[in-house]
Amino acid sequence: MKPEYHFYKADPGQVMAELGRDKLIEFLTKMLLIRNFEIRGESAYQHGKVGGFYHSYMGQEAIQAACLAAAGPNHWFTTTYRCHALALLLGVTPNEAMAELYGRSTGNAGGRGGSMHLYAKQMLGGLAIVGGHLPIATGAAFTIKYLKEKNKASFCFLGDGAVVQGAVHESLNLAALWSLPCIYVIENNQWGMGTAVERAVALQPIAENMAKAYGIKAYTVEGMNFFDCYAMFRDILHEVVETSRPVIIEAVTERFRGHSISDPALYRTKEELADIMGEKDPIQFLKNALIEAGMLTEEEFKRIDSEQREIVVAAMKFADESPWPDPITLEEGVFAPEDQ
Repeated sequence: MKPEYHFYKADPGQVMAELGRDKLIEFLTKMLLIRNFEIRGESAYQHGKVGGFYHSYMGQEAIQAACLAAAGPNHWFTTTYRCHALALLLGVTPNEAMAELYGRSTGNAGGRGGSMHLYAKQMLGGLAIVGGHLPIATGAAFTIKYLKEKNKASFCFLGDGAVVQGAVHESLNLAALWSLPCIYVIENNQWGMGTAVERAVALQPIAENMAKAYGIKAYTVEGMNFFDCYAMFRDILHEVVETSRPVIIEAVTERFRGHSISDPALYRTKEELADIMGEKDPIQFLKNALIEAGMLTEEEFKRIDSEQREIVVAAMKFADESPWPDPITLEEGVFAPEDQ
């Protein structure tokens, strides 16, 4: 039985008028950069250039792009191991991101983190322990409140598969108890690895039911709809900085790939996936809306897409030609007591 969602809805025309053509094209371009990065990052993995794991954000681009469009970068951000998109949105260059995937010294973390651990000035990391990053995000919110920083919040992105983990509930409890300005965003892509969300989470909608236990507000949004996501993040940020109360968001979305590159996603039929990628693609949705509004042409879209593809192809070349980390640097950044 499908849950009854109460979606946050926006007026697309109002959002387009508020953001204007240039800003909308800017974030469509960012979404295309993310999409092209993921496609070619996967290809590099399949050619043996990338080791470890690879978790694609394809299909979910509208959520974090809309968040940054609404909130700007001057907050704290934490996310999961599906972290390439947020890093690119927060200023990590395609070159340093791709070089990190390749494990090279020019990478974002010096080649030490790989696909799951990218960082930016305001991004406290892509973190691999499921649910383990919520205490960090909650701590960032505590810092904001302790330092009396104005107009600032901590944004925490997590997957639907994490919501049953203990640290998640401990974090929500403390955030509610101490009135911390933290915005927890559950990116519900319907699958926790290969397990359908309805088989893993007892009550749905997730955010609406979780929020009741902690006496805080919850919102649900269609995560494939850039306009709805933008308006929701804009309004919730205003609410959180005014009240210093945490909020839970459930962004209902779909990922276009398996959990990771090693997951063939046999739990979805080819027909189901084709329908999702055809009808729900957030990039095509935004593109079509802008074309209909006279803000974009098909030719302009193809040009932007081609430009972003070339940027990523150049990043692959940069990564491939970058040196491996020198083994002598292996112990750098590792701290131990002096007597050891």
